[in-house]
Amino acid sequence: MPSAPEPTSPGAPHKGPVLVTVEYRIDVRNRDAFLAAIEKLSHQRRRDGAFRWGIFEDTSAEGCLLEAFFLASWLEHLRQHERVTSADRDLQSAIHAFQLDGSPK
Repeated sequence: MPSAPEPTSPGAPHKGPVLVTVEYRIDVRNRDAFLAAIEKLSHQRRRDGAFRWGIFEDTSAEGCLLEAFFLASWLEHLRQHERVTSADRDLQSAIHAFQLDGSPK
């Protein structure tokens, strides 16, 4: 599981809302299966506090997809990392398996 990046400004953990992005690079032949799996992850993100979620394709880079979601604060995002269940971990591992280089950015 990727660790959460550190905020760059003092007091940032309580400021918000924040946009969190995760970049995935997948084999385009697996696009439909990846999108089905990431849709399940959207439910997990929302359950854990995301109030907007989306998956977007970079049309200039084949197989590059960007997950984006909003949270009330960076602190709320850090709390998401603490709420991961065993089932969540399994789903995230299944999604990360689609990565061509092994891990999302």
